[in-house]
Amino acid sequence: MTTLKTVLEEIKQDLMQKNQIREDTHEDMRKVTSLSKQAILLIHQKKPLEAEKMVKDATKKIDTLQNLAKQYPNIIYCGMFSDALQEYAEANIFLTLIKENRFITPKEINVPSIEYALGLADVVGEYRRLFLDTLREGDVEKGEEYLKGMDEIFIELLALDEAYMLVPGLRRKTDVARKIIETTRGDITQEVRRKALEDYLKHFKQTNTN
Repeated sequence: MTTLKTVLEEIKQDLMQKNQIREDTHEDMRKVTSLSKQAILLIHQKKPLEAEKMVKDATKKIDTLQNLAKQYPNIIYCGMFSDALQEYAEANIFLTLIKENRFITPKEINVPSIEYALGLADVVGEYRRLFLDTLREGDVEKGEEYLKGMDEIFIELLALDEAYMLVPGLRRKTDVARKIIETTRGDITQEVRRKALEDYLKHFKQTNTN
């Protein structure tokens, strides 16, 4: 006959095992987030190959977590995993845009629709960083291309219509994106005027010198 002590010992072992799995998977989720952030930073540093390696390392962690989710869905599917997937999606979308000038799909990176949409919204901020770099270099045309990229993401996310409301947190992110785009558009206008004035003064100076 099974004693209560035996039953409780089995329960204890089960709980301890699940707790260990929780700790291990949470560490993997933090690693995915860290690798994704590093990949994005490397893209800005114009190191796409190193960024791609970071993304591949993150992919291995994601695959492991998603396999574990089949057995332990309550442990894996938590807020931390959703955050990691968003960061991972953002890194993949951004890297593919820079390398191939196209939008990678949720299916290609095995990321749920919600996390993909939220990661996509964050790419607007990365375009902003690229824009500021080009502005410092005086390349207004390239800056305008990045602004078009921001606009496309923002407009298409809003075009989700009723599905837009089914993505928790998307409204907040698109509000942030709108402000970023407005600021960027203002920066371009100011830079175009500054450049026009600079060109005029150069022409004026050359005319008077001659």
